[in-house]
Amino acid sequence: MKKNLTPIKGRKLNFVDFSLFFVCVLMIISWIFIFYADQADLSKLFSEKNAFYAKKFLKNMAGVGEENPAFTTKESWKNVLVLTYETLKMSVLAIGFSAIGMFLTVIPGARNAANGTLTLSKKWYNPILFGMIRFLYIFSRAVPELVWAMIIIFIFKPGILPGALALALHNFGILGKLCAEVIEDLDLRPIRNLASSGANTGQILMYGVLPSVMPKFITFILYRWEVIIRTTIVIGFVGAGGLGLHFKLSMSWFNYSEITLILICYLILVFLADLLSEGFRKMIE
Repeated sequence: MKKNLTPIKGRKLNFVDFSLFFVCVLMIISWIFIFYADQADLSKLFSEKNAFYAKKFLKNMAGVGEENPAFTTKESWKNVLVLTYETLKMSVLAIGFSAIGMFLTVIPGARNAANGTLTLSKKWYNPILFGMIRFLYIFSRAVPELVWAMIIIFIFKPGILPGALALALHNFGILGKLCAEVIEDLDLRPIRNLASSGANTGQILMYGVLPSVMPKFITFILYRWEVIIRTTIVIGFVGAGGLGLHFKLSMSWFNYSEITLILICYLILVFLADLLSEGFRKMIE
């Protein structure tokens, strides 16, 4: 059989190729602007003055010259561990609120549920509900957690609840979008088999949809929980409590050894959360 040696003519530039080309051009223009228009000089980052202040800052964090560094006293450890526990509670509340909101809206927020291919019953209000829920997903994740926290602080008094609500509102949109796409990519053959056997809409969702999507749902929830724990310290800067608020106060009071203690507890918390999340993911595989 002869091979077709006809050269490929005029391959059209698709969206992916155009996007990659546009990103490369934008990166080149950005670096040109940084070095020529903004007159940036990276060598200034390694000047003697910056090295002196960096060395001084690291010595202070190590407690050099301090009589009783915070990480050597029992009382400081006790206080920071209590704040670590509050930070953990904030993250659990946040992922709980966002997961509940996602579960309540993810089915009508899926495109195949709106057009009737998922539930095998098309209602006139499904597209309207789909549009409203997708708008909520976009709006909630478009507003950063820090902005949500600053807004909620004006309503509630400072504490872990405003921080949890701010994190939940932002992650609700992210979880909803991710999990709705899981439902949209679902294999519909088992659902059609259930429908042909006489199953109603509730039975199709309970026995056909949820068992198929639940492992990915749990994976996304655990992943976002890890991200939430890493974000709690930023939320605390605006008065949401936990380690973040104490970190800001320690920076304001120039209590560097206490900053070191907070960072140690924060790293321990993140490490334990990663281990726990990885263990749960292995259980559902």
